[in-house]
Amino acid sequence: MKISERGKKVSIIGTGNVGATVAFILSMNGTCHEVMLRGRNYEIALGKAIDMSQAANAARQHTIVQAAKVPSDISDSDIVVITAGSPRTPGMSRDDLLITNANIVKNYAKEIKEYAPNSIIIVVSNPLDVMTYVALKESGFPRERVIGMAGILDSARMAHFIYEALGYGAGQIRATVMGGHGDSMVPLTKFTTVAGVPIEDLFTNSEIVDIVRKTRNGGAQIVELLKTGSAYYAPAKSTAVMVEAILKDTKQIHSCAVYLEGEYGARDIVSGVPVMMGADGVERIITEMVLKHKQKESFQKSVEDVQNMVDTLYRLNFFKEGE
Repeated sequence: MKISERGKKVSIIGTGNVGATVAFILSMNGTCHEVMLRGRNYEIALGKAIDMSQAANAARQHTIVQAAKVPSDISDSDIVVITAGSPRTPGMSRDDLLITNANIVKNYAKEIKEYAPNSIIIVVSNPLDVMTYVALKESGFPRERVIGMAGILDSARMAHFIYEALGYGAGQIRATVMGGHGDSMVPLTKFTTVAGVPIEDLFTNSEIVDIVRKTRNGGAQIVELLKTGSAYYAPAKSTAVMVEAILKDTKQIHSCAVYLEGEYGARDIVSGVPVMMGADGVERIITEMVLKHKQKESFQKSVEDVQNMVDTLYRLNFFKEGE
């Protein structure tokens, strides 16, 4: 599936902080011709759409933002971003959101299958890896067209904490994170650099351990500070990066959550790995990265954590045959 010759259309399901911010970034950048907001409350979606369209005019961009009255309004979408779901609150883990958000993603995946069958799905809802698995199974799309936003955000958080520790290098830090989006993510210090210099040459082992700890706790830290919600600026920008990579066919390498069929020793599960992104979605899974022994163990543990949540859904007969 190639991006169509007509104006590019991105539909965003969920008009909360993350979804609205994704839409705003895309409209300000002129990334696509049309952004369609699909939310539970049409009037809220419409109000935000009008506001963003006016902002796009102020920025002299061509993007039109609209609100979906009915599910069929997402038709002809090149990309559909799913941000809908219950947010994390203080003391709540991503796992606590499992059943509630799985049902939400399941219903929207069915809508996408019916009304936007040629689209590429980007999943942002948490628990991210499991929700990507749900969207894949319920839509029936090939794995290259169902992608979870995780590694870009986690890598950005790691880069932030590296800068915080160094005090320099902003914009020149390239961090790499694999595995599940959560406490079991696997930051790869071997492949993380500052202006090309490996961080292993810049920090002691204990300092790197502290950076990794902060990265894993990055989302929870923001939840605790905000009190009534979770992060949205960095998740939204990370999602917009993925949208742009697809619509502009950049062939860039990003860490994203994808369905694995034996890569890195994992099968029939979703986890974050480096991929090449272009007009067809995930055009290649990069398998050449050689992980250290402890990193392999950490990645396997991360995969097992996701598998446990998927197994819970199967035990609850969530994936019903014939639906």
